[in-house]
Amino acid sequence: MMAVNRQVTRHSYRVCTGLYRPLSRSTSVSMVQNVLVRPPQDVPGAEGQAEFSRAMIGGFFQERPMLKNPFLEDALLQGYLRRHLPSEAVYSDLRVFGDRLVREVDGWGRECEITPPRLVTYDPWGCRVDRIVTSPAWQRMKDLSAQEGLVAIGYERSYGEWSRVYQMCKLYLYSPSSGLYTCPLAMTDGAAKVIQSLGVSWPVADAFSRLTSRDPEHFWTSGQWMTERRGGSDVGNGTETVALPQSDGTYRLSGFKWFTSATDADMTLTLARVTDVDGQTTSGSRGLSMFYAAVRDEQGMVQGIEVQRLKDKLGTRQMPTAELLLDGLPAHRLSEEGRGVACIANMLTVTRIHNSVSAVAGMRRVLQLARDYATRRSTFGKLLRDHPLHMQTLARMEVETRGAFLLVMDVCRLIGREETGHASQLETHLLRLLTPVAKLYTGKQAVAVISEGLESFGGQGYIEDTGLPAMLRDAQVLSIWEGTTNVLSLDVLRCVSRSSGLVLQAYFTHTQSLLAAASLPSLSVAVRSVDSALSGLREFLQAAALKPPGFMELAARDLAYSLARIYMGALLIDHASWEGASHSDAYAALRWCEQDLCPVVSKAAMGCYNMKTLPLDAALVYEESTSD
Repeated sequence: MMAVNRQVTRHSYRVCTGLYRPLSRSTSVSMVQNVLVRPPQDVPGAEGQAEFSRAMIGGFFQERPMLKNPFLEDALLQGYLRRHLPSEAVYSDLRVFGDRLVREVDGWGRECEITPPRLVTYDPWGCRVDRIVTSPAWQRMKDLSAQEGLVAIGYERSYGEWSRVYQMCKLYLYSPSSGLYTCPLAMTDGAAKVIQSLGVSWPVADAFSRLTSRDPEHFWTSGQWMTERRGGSDVGNGTETVALPQSDGTYRLSGFKWFTSATDADMTLTLARVTDVDGQTTSGSRGLSMFYAAVRDEQGMVQGIEVQRLKDKLGTRQMPTAELLLDGLPAHRLSEEGRGVACIANMLTVTRIHNSVSAVAGMRRVLQLARDYATRRSTFGKLLRDHPLHMQTLARMEVETRGAFLLVMDVCRLIGREETGHASQLETHLLRLLTPVAKLYTGKQAVAVISEGLESFGGQGYIEDTGLPAMLRDAQVLSIWEGTTNVLSLDVLRCVSRSSGLVLQAYFTHTQSLLAAASLPSLSVAVRSVDSALSGLREFLQAAALKPPGFMELAARDLAYSLARIYMGALLIDHASWEGASHSDAYAALRWCEQDLCPVVSKAAMGCYNMKTLPLDAALVYEESTSD
């Protein structure tokens, strides 16, 4: 029998005596078209009978979207750095890193997805080992994270107040290819931040040097074990883990941690309640203290920990997330007794910024792939890029991504200024307000934009082995981890109340200053839109001060959305106004400002926050069916 021993591009196949095997990529379709599409010939068997006929599968195979250097493909990122951090060394590092992502790291990320972690509870001789086995690619991600300084950059501070921006730009490029390794990096960064804020001394001096190291042999990652069965965000009332004091000044922790991400970490920070001499604890947030624990002993075995099971999750399957029983875990108390919740504030700021960076990174990556695909896919006689409606859709996604990028980078700028002692009181207030706003808004944006992005690939966007569906699954966690949208909306109200409104004063002052600096006539429509929305928001807040307390709780989510949209509009205008801006920068600002920038005012005018709607909402949700 004759086999077709020819080659075809990308996802084409070799036809060989009825079997389909992938063809290599070097030779064009034209070399095999004649063989593949010609009428099948009966192949005589030993007695002259036809054993089978070749199937006609045709000669067309759609080109896949190609990942190119994500730094060189991102005009907004390059423009932002030229404006704020015009360093040739930074530019060169990000360009080289972009090449590495395409050449090898993106493949590692896919390996992490298709080879998820597994739990080995016992060794072959029945001894309990509680070992989490991850793919070789996951370990390579850890080594790369150290080598590339993905945590270290933020603490070396080689670029002063812009070091955080540099670090987060690199993580922004890395995140979509990282196989979710950015999650343990977020918690590692958060742990380093907590330790630094408390003072780098024994017993955590060695841990801090490891968390911020560039040496793969020395580098550690950290877990963040807060969530228990009674509560997620409500750690004050949901934490049941207790800490039993030891004679040497250490503690033994006992409890059940319900959701521990990156459980293969080297150390962890966690909350627990210290027991007194009678074995009693203090309830509520006042009873919680912060503890540091090494996960393994010198032999590499977990100590005082039993891994109950690995979580079966919608997404983030690349990363081990487990339920843990703490049974005498040796630990050191880091915070003052009862000051654990206050201690994690710095950690939450850092991890929420990381979450926001990952959200924008996912949006940018799906757009980069979608626009490349639009140059390769033809429908109805022309390329997708030549269909006006398709380009309009991608342009809307681009505007969302640009607004999100500038918001997140501004928060990174603010934390960099705070950490280097350059932040004014206004900037400190602004950081406190914008961190939860950026996290909640970009989390929602990412799900919407990535979902839209999958549509741009048609049916292929729904096929698992393209790798595209994983992007959407992984995006869904971004609006949940480190506080859901509602929890963070209420956090915005809390920070307004605790600052006596100073965070809002800082917001209005800075946003107005961004608009005042815009002098281009072509941006005047956008400036008027943002200015009008800002005035409407101010009037709403003044009126809301006279309303019953429940009014603002009902308005909290729309208030947070309004704060985000108005500020993003101002940032887009500001970026479009600098001398190196492009026409696309100005167009993006105009397009952003076409939407309702202040939905809280629009909804208030429709009576959406009327307290009388509460029983109606409940009746609508819980209406029971009636039967005759």
